[in-house]
Amino acid sequence: MTALDKRQVPAGEPARRAERRSDRVADLGQRHGALAVLVIVSLVGLAAFPGFRTPENAATLLVNAAPLALIALGMTFVILTGGIDLSVGSVFVLGGVLAAWASQYGFWAALAAPLAVCGLIGLVNGVLVARTGMPPFIVTLASLLGARGLMRAISGEGSATYLVAAPAFKMFGNGAALGVKWPVWVAAALFLIGTVVLHRMRFGQSVYAIGGSADAARLMGVPVAATRVCVYAISGLLAGLAGALNAARLGSGVTVLGIGLELDAIAAVVIGGTLLTGGAGALSGTAAGVLLLGVIQNLINQVGDLPAAYQQVISGSFLAVVVVAQTWLARLRRVASG
Repeated sequence: MTALDKRQVPAGEPARRAERRSDRVADLGQRHGALAVLVIVSLVGLAAFPGFRTPENAATLLVNAAPLALIALGMTFVILTGGIDLSVGSVFVLGGVLAAWASQYGFWAALAAPLAVCGLIGLVNGVLVARTGMPPFIVTLASLLGARGLMRAISGEGSATYLVAAPAFKMFGNGAALGVKWPVWVAAALFLIGTVVLHRMRFGQSVYAIGGSADAARLMGVPVAATRVCVYAISGLLAGLAGALNAARLGSGVTVLGIGLELDAIAAVVIGGTLLTGGAGALSGTAAGVLLLGVIQNLINQVGDLPAAYQQVISGSFLAVVVVAQTWLARLRRVASG
């Protein structure tokens, strides 16, 4: 046998190598595509808009993105299990109103009231989804209406605006450490904790397992119902916290915010590479998705005189392109691995 014969490649090996390369490219694109697009869009902004390059603009972008980041963090846990939470926008507004109202009793009351009420709403969502088998879409849609109705009742049909009374709580929304405002630090810390939970703890393994196949997870001994209850409770808590931080920053509980915020959170999660069917995704992608949404809106604002209607068209079109690309990469990955 010659040396050439010894080095002969087995039949079909080039095709298998090509499939593996395609799988790796699709996997990288799905997981880190949002980060790549974020870098590209940011570079365009840095080159085209002098106002985009200022530290003040960067600080504004980060603090504006913090509430959505918290909501998208909770939404990632929910979507990883194959669920959805449409109530977070209304829960966010309710949390802000509750925080402003409770601030008359001090800092801790302003923080505890939205966490308790909004966490309870999330807990009820989880129990209904996990124990009754009701579709998450229907359950959380009902909670959306209920939370907004409760907010309107507290605020007198939106006519009463509660101002933040506790100076310490107002400082919580506007104070800074190392030049970065506290809401940004809170969001970053919770993303770090969430990453550890998802990748280093049994609860995170259960979340991924349920998203992959709830039936298979149940056979493996995963507490499917309890895990689902927890992820919806987490989503409610984080939406309430986001509302509280926003109220602290604005100095009042604004009743007209939060409309469509649940769709922004879902978009950030999906853009970040988390599959709507569950079982695959990471919080790093969600963070990139949140920042990408913020950068796009910031660049649109840099244009200045663009009508609001056209801003929505441009933003929506861009997001549609990114989501279609993510869907295509996910399909390519499934084909390559299957």
